[in-house]
Amino acid sequence: MTPLPEPRRLWNDGSAVEVRGAVVTRLTPGAEPVVTMESEGGVVELAGGMPGTTLVRLDIPLGGAVGYWHPAAGWDRHLAADWMTGWRAVGLFDSAPLGCLYDADGNSLLAYASDRLVATTHVKFGVGERTGRFGIWLAMDLEPGEVCRIRIAGPGQSHADALRDLARWQSSKSAGTTLPVPDAGRTATYSTWYSYHQDVTAQAIEAEAELAAESGCGLLILDDGWQRGGTGGGYSGCGDWEPDTQKFPDFAAHVAEIHATGLKYMAWIAPLLLGQDSAAREALAEFAPHARPEWRCHVLDPRHARVRDFVVDSCARLVEAYGLDGLKIDFLDSASAYASEMYTDTAAEGWIPDVSTAVRVMLAALHDRLRAARGDDFLVEFRQPYTGPAMLDYANLLRAGDCPADAVANRVKSLDLALLAPDAAIHSDMLMWDATGTPEQAARQLLAVLHTVPQISMRLADLPAEHRAMTAFWLGFWRERRDLLTRGRLRAGRPDELYPLVTVSDAERVVAVLHNAQHLVPLALRGLREAAVVNATDADRVVLDLHDLFDLPHQADVRLTVSDACGRTVRTENTRLALGPISIAVPPSGLCVITPIAEA
Repeated sequence: MTPLPEPRRLWNDGSAVEVRGAVVTRLTPGAEPVVTMESEGGVVELAGGMPGTTLVRLDIPLGGAVGYWHPAAGWDRHLAADWMTGWRAVGLFDSAPLGCLYDADGNSLLAYASDRLVATTHVKFGVGERTGRFGIWLAMDLEPGEVCRIRIAGPGQSHADALRDLARWQSSKSAGTTLPVPDAGRTATYSTWYSYHQDVTAQAIEAEAELAAESGCGLLILDDGWQRGGTGGGYSGCGDWEPDTQKFPDFAAHVAEIHATGLKYMAWIAPLLLGQDSAAREALAEFAPHARPEWRCHVLDPRHARVRDFVVDSCARLVEAYGLDGLKIDFLDSASAYASEMYTDTAAEGWIPDVSTAVRVMLAALHDRLRAARGDDFLVEFRQPYTGPAMLDYANLLRAGDCPADAVANRVKSLDLALLAPDAAIHSDMLMWDATGTPEQAARQLLAVLHTVPQISMRLADLPAEHRAMTAFWLGFWRERRDLLTRGRLRAGRPDELYPLVTVSDAERVVAVLHNAQHLVPLALRGLREAAVVNATDADRVVLDLHDLFDLPHQADVRLTVSDACGRTVRTENTRLALGPISIAVPPSGLCVITPIAEA
């Protein structure tokens, strides 16, 4: 990539087109942008021309902008000046070329997506102090004749609707076919990581599996520690990928025991890590020049055909030999070390120069091997940040990045994922909490991620009775509304406020989860048969703001069923609701279900 321009050149003039109030300007030599208008926006095409980097700017007047969202925003969602933000490399391993400038109501002002999903795009954004406009810059190396398409959504939609529509458009532009999600991918999940770390054994996991099934889980993920050399907290044993016979004397029989509980079973693997103590190291060391001394391992370079073959065989063999239902594939983003020109071996047989392309070739081969073994009934989990639209061809479970016991981070990360991949099975990071705390405190870990597939990672046998009752109640609530919560229309509060209110709805039901006690819960009840309001705070009441009622223009008779964090009914009452604000007593981490009372 040629050097990127200095900040003072970012607002230069160039070949420009307008799409629904947004101006798209090509700042480097080449053909003028071509726009195709749509009912809700338009698609701009940019063609590669002379050698060098193509630079394009999208910009609009600031208007009522209050924040900017992109998939890797993390905690930084405010309006930054253009000179404050650096260039960020976006591609297969990290994030996606997608973003949204929004106003105080959380509605889109400028939302865009690019179909350049594998190769790297450098992205920058920010407020122009002298222009009073907000700009988004994309820099990319387009080959002569290569076309990049940028879709711009029309303004005025909620940011969630705009982003999910753009993300679906991106997925449709992927070279492959989106991997189907088996039913097991949308069932509550038990993970061994936070509960056991590497101290897993067949006996312990089989006992936990029975309790997990009783609690409402349908899938178990065996994390790091099952493999030979999986001890000591690091990755020095990675690379052999054989069961540790001290922990699992007969791994195939163990898998069968887990299946007998009714659970599907996945296992963790980090196939690009080559541990310093692994038996595989001697044969593969030359293909792993990048060291991770803090992990006690090196990273295999997937640009080599031999590495790609090794990874595919290591992963597929686990499924084929032991009857697993899928794999949790970790640390794929470590391959980004080979995006640097520091490591090259152009004379190697089967060499693929671009690491993103090499990883995609590797994942396609693994996909074919797993499909040959399991048909479409297999599960593959990827986690942030390698969860962009191009990865949906190879993974059907996308998990929030690690955030142990941080309910706010789990909510934010999983909602960001839900905007980026609306049709995948979005999983929370594994849930852990203080078993000596109150069930109300523990419940907030689960309530933070009701809009996703929850992964539980506590030793169930050691939980106090009230914690087990709480877990069973909320998993039951989630299971009864699973399709609504994971596939319904999602509305999240403003991203810069960390999504204080999350609402999911379909034609007949709505679930509103309040995470900030200072917020109202707007509800329009007309046409619904149920509204469930979840108080995920430590306050003892919620304030609804009713815009529309079930059947009458001004008031309606309803039944309120209020439960505490453990599912015990606190009260059931018939009452009359009127339009406007109304305060309802709901216990901390409790639930209020509102249903209409039919006229006799």
